[in-house]
Amino acid sequence: MDAVLWCVAPTGRDIAELRVLDLGAGTGKLTALLVALGADVTAVEPDAAMLAALRRGLPAVRALSGSAEAIPLPDASVDAVLCGQAMHWFDMSRAVPEIARVLAPGGVLGAMWNADDDRVQWVAGLQEATGGAGSPSLTRWRAVADYFGTDQLGTRLFTPVERAEFGNSAAHTADSFVALLATHSQLLIMEPDDRERVLARARGYLAARPETADGEFEFPMVTSALRTARR
Repeated sequence: MDAVLWCVAPTGRDIAELRVLDLGAGTGKLTALLVALGADVTAVEPDAAMLAALRRGLPAVRALSGSAEAIPLPDASVDAVLCGQAMHWFDMSRAVPEIARVLAPGGVLGAMWNADDDRVQWVAGLQEATGGAGSPSLTRWRAVADYFGTDQLGTRLFTPVERAEFGNSAAHTADSFVALLATHSQLLIMEPDDRERVLARARGYLAARPETADGEFEFPMVTSALRTARR
């Protein structure tokens, strides 16, 4: 939540007063948070299966088929465009002018990615044990944020990019963490035997570490965020 509020803060308005586009909304995790915060939300997602899941889970939300490169909304129709775990999929040469088109003047573009906090030694070890098959590491996403901030948005349509990081730990047991790991896209596309080997390595690593071997533990994550305003 803190990352979302930081992203929209340059509007100078409460989020409950904003028209917000969740772009690349997936199955609606960010959409649900925006609804809970009181925003007037429109979700846009190109994948038909994910869009169907979003509509089932959030039937009251306006959910449209579309992409960052072809947003099915009128000019200047939203106050904020937020992208959760999605901007790295966009063709930015086409998406940036489209996002600028649908934003009202002074509106904001915010992007967020959740990352494993590999500054913590045992988390870095888990990344190594699983071959990075779960959430990406904070180290990796800092490089991604550098790339978007310096090479992708420019300054003609948007103000200079600002960046921030927010702690976002989650409670897990070894079983719940491995079950979550199995849902990540990199695991889902693996051959079954390869997937089981990765999950077995994760189970073995968690069982061997004192931080995670005995019941519930806090898994440290960071939400890496960037924001910029429409000129």
